[in-house]
Amino acid sequence: MPQLARRTSRIASSPTMKVTAAVDRLRREGIPVLDFGAGEPDFPTPPSIAAAAHAAIDRNVTKYTPVGGTADLKRAILGRYRADYGVEYRENEVIACAGGKQALYNAALTLFDDGDEVITHAPGWPTLTEQIKLADATPVVVRARAEDGFGLTAQLFLDAVTPRTKGIVVNSPCNPTGAVMSEGELTVLAQEASRRGIWLVLDLCYEKLIYDPLPHNLPAVIARHCRDLGVICGSASKAYAMTGWRCGWALGPAQAVAAQHALQSHATSNVSSVTQAATVEALTGSQAPVDDMLAEYRRRRDALHSWLREDPRLTIVRPQGAFYLFPDVSRVLAETGIASSTALAEALLDEARVAVTPGEAFDAPGFIRLSYATSMEILREGSTRLLEFIARHTSARV
Repeated sequence: MPQLARRTSRIASSPTMKVTAAVDRLRREGIPVLDFGAGEPDFPTPPSIAAAAHAAIDRNVTKYTPVGGTADLKRAILGRYRADYGVEYRENEVIACAGGKQALYNAALTLFDDGDEVITHAPGWPTLTEQIKLADATPVVVRARAEDGFGLTAQLFLDAVTPRTKGIVVNSPCNPTGAVMSEGELTVLAQEASRRGIWLVLDLCYEKLIYDPLPHNLPAVIARHCRDLGVICGSASKAYAMTGWRCGWALGPAQAVAAQHALQSHATSNVSSVTQAATVEALTGSQAPVDDMLAEYRRRRDALHSWLREDPRLTIVRPQGAFYLFPDVSRVLAETGIASSTALAEALLDEARVAVTPGEAFDAPGFIRLSYATSMEILREGSTRLLEFIARHTSARV
């Protein structure tokens, strides 16, 4: 058998998807599992969005569309950003993609080359570094610290810039930490990126899930300070509970969007026509379901944070956005003798039937990620099992 392409040796499968697969396998075997690993909303897609999809099918809206999205969808995306952030982009500066992941992938493949360095951050979503590798570029990872609330500062990135730096990729709110980059910090970063000729890519897929009233108009910062070198990637998945519909988008300079359009035309072509019709309704219809989901996530965040803090061996930064807690379990590992957070996650699944994602998945050994995109009942029972597991294994070592 001929050798596989060299790029396949540089990338790894998604570690977050492995947790989903493990939970699915156990459930198919009839074993109930409390799933804290899910990276998607547990809410159903709002009825008005589903109704728009049904109506599209009834109208036979089931054919190919333009590669970058229908005019209606492009106008809906641009209108949402105009209403929410006060930014103006043209139709040739936006492309609809099969999820935020494809928007980011398109950006990586069209902006970065062999020999380029691209800075991103850890703890962070593993896909970002893997996509940089797929572009034959070299990821340079800077590290946010738990003692600083996992804050992302301009200096953190700028200290890593070298003559080979071609791009910077920022995820805010961040998966898995929930940290939010401030407008002030992004302003400094955008100004320097523009001055130095560095692409700045923003992953804002959790942009609607910020809990406290803090300024987060990052699109306006890009439009004001780094428009010619800024690419904004967003998604309907988290805000509108549409993960399976697969619709995301990118906004940026016309030349960059045209290159992404050409790439996509030879890969997936257009987003599903029915999904596009549903997303138009999501973006132009009532935003009340988004507010309702955010309020429930806030309630869950506060409850889970309070319950887990009962064990002083768990150190937890209260997240500002997204829907994850990311506790430091290093004391738990030390006191139980469990070798790593991966081993801890495996033991929790085997013994307590609680699924969590190990910090190694996010380049953060000694942490675990718990998604609170599930019911309050499951959060209560799962946190109880987690605390009992820690107590049991700690006492066994005494």
